[in-house]
Amino acid sequence: MSEKINCLDLKGQHQQVKKEIFEAFEKVYENTAFSGGPFVEMFEKDFAAFCGTKYAVGLNNGTSALHIAMLALEIGAGDEVILPANTFIATAWGVSYTRATPVFVDCTPDTWQIDIAKIEREITSRTKAIIGVHLYGQPFDIDGVVAIAKKNGLYLIEDAAQAQGTRYKGGMVGGFGEMACFSFYPGKNLGACGEAGGVTTNNEEYYKHLQSLRNHGSQVRYFHDEIGYNYRMGGLEGASLKIKLKYLEGWNQRRKDIARQYQNEIVNPKIKMQAQPEWADSIYHLFVITAEKRQELMSYLNQNNIYPALHYPVPCHLQKAYQNLGYKKGDCPNAEYLAEHCLSLPMYAELTDEEVNKVIEVLNNY
Repeated sequence: MSEKINCLDLKGQHQQVKKEIFEAFEKVYENTAFSGGPFVEMFEKDFAAFCGTKYAVGLNNGTSALHIAMLALEIGAGDEVILPANTFIATAWGVSYTRATPVFVDCTPDTWQIDIAKIEREITSRTKAIIGVHLYGQPFDIDGVVAIAKKNGLYLIEDAAQAQGTRYKGGMVGGFGEMACFSFYPGKNLGACGEAGGVTTNNEEYYKHLQSLRNHGSQVRYFHDEIGYNYRMGGLEGASLKIKLKYLEGWNQRRKDIARQYQNEIVNPKIKMQAQPEWADSIYHLFVITAEKRQELMSYLNQNNIYPALHYPVPCHLQKAYQNLGYKKGDCPNAEYLAEHCLSLPMYAELTDEEVNKVIEVLNNY
């Protein structure tokens, strides 16, 4: 057993696939296909099939995915987009990059997902879309959000940055809304050897527009139909993702097994966990708990060579970057409570049984 148990350690995973990935890198080198190209296209085809969607577009990162998804929906200045207050800031950046306004909604106190009951009160004549976030790898209440979106004529975008392989009522996320935005940041369940992201969709028009937007607004080289961006995925990233995708379901299953053990065997009443609705099949990108005395618990874990992480200590609506929107403390109390009390336990497929048992034992002794 390693002396130190971190929240995440990528070394074990990369040792497993090093030979295959290096062989794939050799092919990228031989073809000098470093920006976009056949290795990205092969991954796009495989990932679309994995998600059960018609199309996937490979990009340089997940933030770019959120940005051009907004552009493909023609969201811009004067428009509003509703999203949860407790998410990584990139969810909001995608809206702000188009000069639209993010409108933050509180989460439920148990699932920590966007509170369906609070969405409609935020809808105005300027509202164009809702972004639902599959937080920590657990799906949000898709049917509930879809019903509100349809009733009000709004687009739905899935932020699936943490949800590669997540299922909702048996169906793979990625095709429930107009588009789904993924991150393949190295620490994700499916992470590239470098920065990468992507968008899935079943709409051919969106697909073609996304392809153009990521490539300088161009479908024919040197002819630019609109202002575009240099958001292409690299060939090395595409090659590494194609290899790792073969292992993803196995890695996710190991995470689920670890999560079940945490849920069943951590019995300390001072520790609360994210509620898991029966329709939610999480891939546990993160395993988040809450504790009233978070700093005390962190110090105690550190003394026992366990190093948790914080996701996320400041909710979006209270970030300095958004102080111009006029939100104040108390506007999203559940998200604020989560931000002040959350802690992410060690969670990755290569954790040994001995390490998992140690985390459980130490927490139960707290």
